[in-house]
Amino acid sequence: MILRAASVQFEPRPGDKEHNLARVEHFARTAAADGVQLVAFPEMCLLGYWHLTKRDADYLHAVAEPDDGPSVARVSALAAELRLGIGVGLLTERDGWLFNAYAVCLPDGTVHIHRKLHAFEHEAISSGGRYTVFDTPWDVRVGVLICYDNNLVENVRATALLGAQVLLAPHQTGGTDSVSPHGMKPIPLSVWENRDTDPAAVQDAFRGPNGREWLLRWLPSRAHDNGLFVVFSNGVGRDDDEVRTGNAMVIDPYGRIIAETWAAADAMVTADLDLDLIPQSTGRRWLRARRPELYRPLTTKHGDEVDARTARFT
Repeated sequence: MILRAASVQFEPRPGDKEHNLARVEHFARTAAADGVQLVAFPEMCLLGYWHLTKRDADYLHAVAEPDDGPSVARVSALAAELRLGIGVGLLTERDGWLFNAYAVCLPDGTVHIHRKLHAFEHEAISSGGRYTVFDTPWDVRVGVLICYDNNLVENVRATALLGAQVLLAPHQTGGTDSVSPHGMKPIPLSVWENRDTDPAAVQDAFRGPNGREWLLRWLPSRAHDNGLFVVFSNGVGRDDDEVRTGNAMVIDPYGRIIAETWAAADAMVTADLDLDLIPQSTGRRWLRARRPELYRPLTTKHGDEVDARTARFT
């Protein structure tokens, strides 16, 4: 069975929901015209991302929406019109709590909301408390993990064990300071701003150790070790005072990249996901060999564990 999927990278305008929704509609219509069934957009793409770290809680509450707010309603209507599944990132508020969230709007009107499990962006943004795996009209189970969620191997394994065959992995990454001495580092804003006059410099940055090379240290292993497809969507370009490195890609259950771009621009990549690869993939065979009785250390807190915000910035 084949699922045609697409991953989009684009540069959202901070706080400009109308512009960002227009970009979503543009790429969604392009995807639908190409026979795509499921398209993933980046983390927090409807609002912009890094600027939120510098705003106060009142601003965040003012721009947040309920799960069924106007932005999700518009994307859901578009999904129904185009007969297309569309995943978008936004800031939501529920019972006074703020969440970095991702809404997957299916063509039958169903909406699934994932709340980032390891939120670190702002002290006012809370972390979610459950995994998100769901059935779709194409007889494919889809899971969602947002950015940092994917860095913890347990989260992808749990998502696979819950039946996910395709993992949507929306990000805002690359070009940020990972704190680790051998992790990714910031890319000068001038590299992005001069992309038209010095395209080699921005391509080197996007494909280098602060972009694609960093992703390839870990992202394909999430697909390989768990026997699922990963649809990696990312921001691109200026994100407040940082540069996001795009590199939208689709990875198969063997960890092979089957579609990607390193364009220094808004772009979309499309791939046909052959779901028949999953049952005999290495990762799925490894899953069948698990011994859960040995895994008590995974559910026991250890002395140096901290919250995501502390872990991210120290």
